[in-house]
Amino acid sequence: MKLDELLIAEDKTVLEAMRRLDETGHRILFVAPGGKLEAVITDSDVRRHILRGGALDAPVREMANYHPKSIQVGQRASAKRLLLKYSIDALPVLDKQGVICDVIFEGDLNVDTHKKTDLPVVIMAGGLGTRLYPYTKILPKPLIPVGELPITEHIINRFKSFGCRDFTLVVNYKKNMIKSYFNDLEKDYTVHYADEEQPLGTGGGLALLRGKINTTFFLTNCDVLIDADFGDICDFHKRSGNLITVICAFKHLTIPYGVIELGDEGEIKNVTEKPQMNFLTNTGVYVVEPRVIEELADGVSIGFPDIMENYRHAGEKIGVYPVSESSWMDMGQLEELENMRRRIEDQNG
Repeated sequence: MKLDELLIAEDKTVLEAMRRLDETGHRILFVAPGGKLEAVITDSDVRRHILRGGALDAPVREMANYHPKSIQVGQRASAKRLLLKYSIDALPVLDKQGVICDVIFEGDLNVDTHKKTDLPVVIMAGGLGTRLYPYTKILPKPLIPVGELPITEHIINRFKSFGCRDFTLVVNYKKNMIKSYFNDLEKDYTVHYADEEQPLGTGGGLALLRGKINTTFFLTNCDVLIDADFGDICDFHKRSGNLITVICAFKHLTIPYGVIELGDEGEIKNVTEKPQMNFLTNTGVYVVEPRVIEELADGVSIGFPDIMENYRHAGEKIGVYPVSESSWMDMGQLEELENMRRRIEDQNG
């Protein structure tokens, strides 16, 4: 990658920085007028800016870190130690004038700076997958292949790379096929099953785990992949004191039409050409406290978003952990399945 692609002017907007972070895939940008390092911007800086209510059209100087970590040309041997010490993804290398001459990424040194977590993971794998028909006429959605592996195995591998080793699948439709696949698989993790006798939605099936999961846990639908630091998500959840933390992806849409706003008498009040919309979308991945399981009614069908809303209205603390749009892959519909396959192939080189 060319260094120029990682540079951004401090008067550019936060939204522009988000786009650049997505395009480069390196999770870091540099404010370096004339090549001289002044500040860095990471996806964590963007996240903190959003959570404190910062505007997307604000200049990046409002969220940039003007005290960045860096090393001199002659200090390359210490790069690995510093990456691990500060849990950062990259270190700019500066010459004697403070100009960036190189960037050392964790991947260059085979370093994993991600935080680890061993929380159990619950995967809601009992749905009919009607949006993926006719594939799901033959296979249950959790076993739909994306590349060489079924989607659920991709999900498990993502969590496993952060230290998770205990997985529970809530199953119903074609559950014996799902059990047969994972029981026959050579694996270095444990898979448990909770059998739904009737469809209980994306939340009701958690009641089947009463007395079985007594610690904070991850909850995920079986048709989404999140490229995020699950260890950091876990730490954020605990620091925030949330009952539930929702992993949300930022979406930026441009409506390709002129949008007309009407007045009280039906006259045109305003015309906006190609308006832009920015919003957070629920990815279907959560961090959940075990009390939620204990307080669920047995045998009642309910979606997890409804459970979340009930707690929110009751005054419980429900938090949000934002990730970039490119960090979220959803195969809930046929056209998205092919997109997910291509992206996974690109990531695997």
